Amino acid sequence: LIIFSFCLGLSCLSGFFHMKNNNYRISKSHEELLISPTLCHAKTNVMFLKTHKTASSTVLNIMFRFAERYNLTVALPADQLFHLGYPRTFVAHFVEGFETIGQNYNIMCNHLRFNPSEVKKVMAANTFYFSILRNPIPLLESSYIYYKDSVPAFRSSKNVNKFLESPTKYYHPADYRKNIYARNIMWFDFGYDNNAEDDTNYTQAVLEEIEQNFHLILIADYFDESMILLKHTLCWDLDDVIYFKLNSRSQDTVQMLTPESEEQIKAWCSLDWKLYLHFNQSFWRRIEQTIGLEVLEKEVDHLRIRQKELMETCLSEQEAVRKDHIRNKALLPFQSGAANILGYNLKQDLDNTTLRTCQKMVIPELQYTSYLYAVQHPHKKRKDVGLPLLWTSLQE
Repeated sequence: LIIFSFCLGLSCLSGFFHMKNNNYRISKSHEELLISPTLCHAKTNVMFLKTHKTASSTVLNIMFRFAERYNLTVALPADQLFHLGYPRTFVAHFVEGFETIGQNYNIMCNHLRFNPSEVKKVMAANTFYFSILRNPIPLLESSYIYYKDSVPAFRSSKNVNKFLESPTKYYHPADYRKNIYARNIMWFDFGYDNNAEDDTNYTQAVLEEIEQNFHLILIADYFDESMILLKHTLCWDLDDVIYFKLNSRSQDTVQMLTPESEEQIKAWCSLDWKLYLHFNQSFWRRIEQTIGLEVLEKEVDHLRIRQKELMETCLSEQEAVRKDHIRNKALLPFQSGAANILGYNLKQDLDNTTLRTCQKMVIPELQYTSYLYAVQHPHKKRKDVGLPLLWTSLQE
């Protein structure tokens, strides 16, 4: 009862900040704030461009849970695929059922290479578009570890610092399809040439085009702040953006970058660096114009309190564990390269409702995609993840 009251209080407090700041600019006077308040409505047509190594798997989990809460239709990859044609440029028929469902999808969030004209064939005219970026310095190190076995430029170099000493020694543009993760991967995900010349006019035109195509760009380096901004912008509840970090790796697989390597990344991935700098600035400007830093700080605290509470409710350990310590293999995340991708163990003896809530918080991306696909397309062959099923029937 105490926990329930605490949650309710948090929810109400969160809702107060949420309403107040979604409908009024911070600059308005106290008297103006009291005049005819208007309620906002949760946006339910949302397209998330899932970029690589940017905490985007955690965002995808948030999107899937929201879709289930509101019984929304998700634009899922066709057949046995888990991405929407990536790394090919997206076309509408990569979506399961597009020929019959048409422009009636609510949520799109699996990996794709952005192609606005084709995405608009799938998503409604009033769709909200957002994405997430990450500082290219830690991003490239993360990519190096995660894609070590599959990217020729990474595979043939001893470690990330050796690769960055002389990238062109290992990276050959002719292999660009295999090497996309080794240079300007975010630029590529947004649909642009990751080997393009870093020309001022060109980069400025691309940045302006992205601003036109997307209503919001979040920053993974400030993930909690990003979730609060997303909550306000979409008029969602606090619990809609609560998360457990997914697809993270153990610290012992992190390679320390030298100062020289860090500077080299800025030059080698200069398109991504400009992309990040531009939208990091616009991110903080957006916060100051809409929420304000004081309210942001309070709401981030609320989010972390609620997250801690859920972790204490759900998890047998209060943190992610290594792959060989995950007891339920149905919750084992996909393992890639030299990374050890962490997962979670749930507490025993949870009641059915709590168990289901907790399972949804920790289920890895591939398993969740397979499950939603089975729900939406029950007459199609279920996507095979090569692991035990968490729910053997859709009614469980």
